[in-house]
Amino acid sequence: MKKNYKIQVMDNSGKLLGAQINREWFLYQEKEVLAEYRQKRLTIGLPNETERRENRVCLTPEAVSVMVDMGHTIMVQRGAGEAAHYHDREYADAGDQMVDTCEEVYTADIILKPTPVTQGDVEMMHDRQVILSPIELFELRKEAVVEMMQKKVTAVGFDILKDENGGYPVVQMMSEISGSSAIMIASEYLSNSREGKGILLGGVTGITPAEVVILGAGTLGEYAARTALALGAEVKVFDHSLERLRRINHCLGQRVYTSVFHKPVLERALLSADVLIGALRFFDDDLGITVSEEQVRLMKQGAVIVDMSIEHGGCIETSGPTTNENPTYVYNGVIHYCVPNVPSRVARTASIAYSNLFTPLFDKISQTGGFNAAIKNDKGLRHGVYVYNGVLTKRVIADRYGLVSRDIDLLLAAF
Repeated sequence: MKKNYKIQVMDNSGKLLGAQINREWFLYQEKEVLAEYRQKRLTIGLPNETERRENRVCLTPEAVSVMVDMGHTIMVQRGAGEAAHYHDREYADAGDQMVDTCEEVYTADIILKPTPVTQGDVEMMHDRQVILSPIELFELRKEAVVEMMQKKVTAVGFDILKDENGGYPVVQMMSEISGSSAIMIASEYLSNSREGKGILLGGVTGITPAEVVILGAGTLGEYAARTALALGAEVKVFDHSLERLRRINHCLGQRVYTSVFHKPVLERALLSADVLIGALRFFDDDLGITVSEEQVRLMKQGAVIVDMSIEHGGCIETSGPTTNENPTYVYNGVIHYCVPNVPSRVARTASIAYSNLFTPLFDKISQTGGFNAAIKNDKGLRHGVYVYNGVLTKRVIADRYGLVSRDIDLLLAAF
């Protein structure tokens, strides 16, 4: 027969304290139960995107191991990490569920993918699913948006998520990678190995260093300038904003040549430039063609243009999208490199960067009680939502396709 034991403790005066101790113990247990109830276990699917020429994966095996230890279920399609040299065995050892097809991945409650949503993705989605991916207005189709609304999907553009300081953490991280990569690409195409002029980007004693002109003083421009300066190149930075120009000098820790976009000043810089980097950001209000065709004609034969703004239309008039198979073309003797998604060139580094961002994000979502609760409580996460339970919440998308949108803050206030 099971016995019930009662704990009795007395103070120095002989007063019984057992009731007080029991009450505190029960309150503690209640808090533990409530915390466990509030924490939501997540099921996340990682599709294989290599067929779309995407080499990155959003969670590395190390990140998957951490999330599995948290109690979450991660479904990974075979081959998802191969391009970043993360093999299926590593994911299996991390404790995830390996699946063979994309359709199986899309049975998960949450889909996390490094490429924008396509119509094919939407067709595999189930009702009230959550999907996190980049959002590119030039690739997003009306049919895909309408079908997501019909399926009451919640779609989050992770490149427009905000942090507590109002910054865009995913964009900033990828911009750091893109900025450094842009200079390495330019250096490659200046060399003889790529039939360039045979110029070393860095400085050598007794030889004038190569000149690099950077359009844009945001994060991408800053990291391009850092890398170019580290190699010994002479750097000139142009931007529409004096505040950003001040900031880049402060962040670089040294004074570099900076200027706003005055046509005569820009043209003088282009005359002697060996490299031109287009680094204007998607969020700049005045993003558009900054360097005209006539100004490109002023550049030296064999100079290199790397337009990192090409995903959003480019900021150089002679720029046009290229592919990894045919990354460059020559116009008026100037080499143009205009391949979108440059971070995919360094897929392992980019994948680790994604993992560093998404692992704490999903932990926070889980601790809050799931996506709906997190969206209500986290203003930065809410900013990334463009479809919420089937309701379009971004006016820019609604205006583009003639749809109706609702303000997400007002929408959440009604529930």
